[in-house]
Amino acid sequence: MKAAVIGLGVEGKKAVNSLLRHGWEVYATDLNINVDLEGLDLPMLSLNLMDDEQTVSIVGENITLDLGFTNPYAIEQCDAIAISPSMYGGTFASKLLENGELLSDVVDNHKDIFTIGITGTNGKTTTVHMIKSILEQAGKKVLVGGNGGGGFSGYYDLILEADEGDYDVMLVEVCDMTLDFCRYCFDFDMIGLTNIGNDHMDVHKTIANYKDSLVRFFKDKMIFTAFNQDFNTDFKEAASKTIPYFEYQDELKLFGKFNLLNAGLAEAITKELKISKDVIRSTLANFKAVEGRIDVYKINDADVYVGKTDNSDALASVLAENDFYALFIGTPRHNEFHRLDILDVAVKYNPEVIVLFPGLDDTLDIAIYRLNSLGYMGNIITVNSLDEIIALVAEYSHEDAIFIGGNGQDTIIDIQERIKLISEKL
Repeated sequence: MKAAVIGLGVEGKKAVNSLLRHGWEVYATDLNINVDLEGLDLPMLSLNLMDDEQTVSIVGENITLDLGFTNPYAIEQCDAIAISPSMYGGTFASKLLENGELLSDVVDNHKDIFTIGITGTNGKTTTVHMIKSILEQAGKKVLVGGNGGGGFSGYYDLILEADEGDYDVMLVEVCDMTLDFCRYCFDFDMIGLTNIGNDHMDVHKTIANYKDSLVRFFKDKMIFTAFNQDFNTDFKEAASKTIPYFEYQDELKLFGKFNLLNAGLAEAITKELKISKDVIRSTLANFKAVEGRIDVYKINDADVYVGKTDNSDALASVLAENDFYALFIGTPRHNEFHRLDILDVAVKYNPEVIVLFPGLDDTLDIAIYRLNSLGYMGNIITVNSLDEIIALVAEYSHEDAIFIGGNGQDTIIDIQERIKLISEKL
């Protein structure tokens, strides 16, 4: 079988890797000749490279990559097409699909599995893992995955894995930017909404537009929304059934009121699936923070909070819980100016020190300019390495609380691992 992968962003690269791993031949293309290929697991062979400065073609075992152009004939020879989820519904993608089929239509065993989608701005990954743990404790065989940006292997990997295994339940983390794509590709039996926050406004433009996307996504589905969620009336009109959830009331090891709502959503969904209260309670009582998400470590006198908080609502929910002496903030990509508003939130809480480090990109200069324009009067420090971050944590470890977060999931996981090791040794 051969698949065409159109677009080599996060999901596209994950699709290429998954298809090759599952034995497919791949034709991949991106119109950007300078697209970042990091994370693409190309076969370890000598590659045939043809470059006329405008286009590049790379040929390896079971894969051809065209950069700067697309070969329509190569796409026509493929059995399935994997488009970037963000392209779905656009003119180019629609034209491609006039003569070809999406991978989700060619490989469709996943549509026979009971499927739960979890979407929202923050808390998706934690909630997905909570539900997975509860269902597995109840003896269910669970397939989990989805949103490549959330740390999973991507939507196409989930589809391919479902084709090869025997699962009782499939759990899909759905990014708020891929709602229409996921509604088409997956047959959701239940959908949970964690929250609606201020992120990806470069795509949504307004919260009202984001709400409208959710209304389309929820149409004729059973949905779970927080009891106090904005737009619940709109969602109720769209859904076949709406079930409210509340903050979790039993024992939970995780930090933060926001995790009480995540656990409340996990509880509501699994109760609807007739999982016993004892299984739910015991599983959540032992549930630990997912890698890269907020966890708390003791370093000397300080509680050190570490976890990805890449939008203003996520950061505000953490900073509202404590008085932090220092905030370490990972910076966003160059084109993600909307995410700089995490610095607005940081300044609002007026820490003594703000430490900036490259999160997704080295946009330190832009971040410093933003802080200065906001009139921040504290100490601004920039660092470029993990060792520098750890040295500053040690320096501030006799204060009450330190926070490390912002953008850059992989970088924050590296920091978290070092902090955990230090904490365990003390």
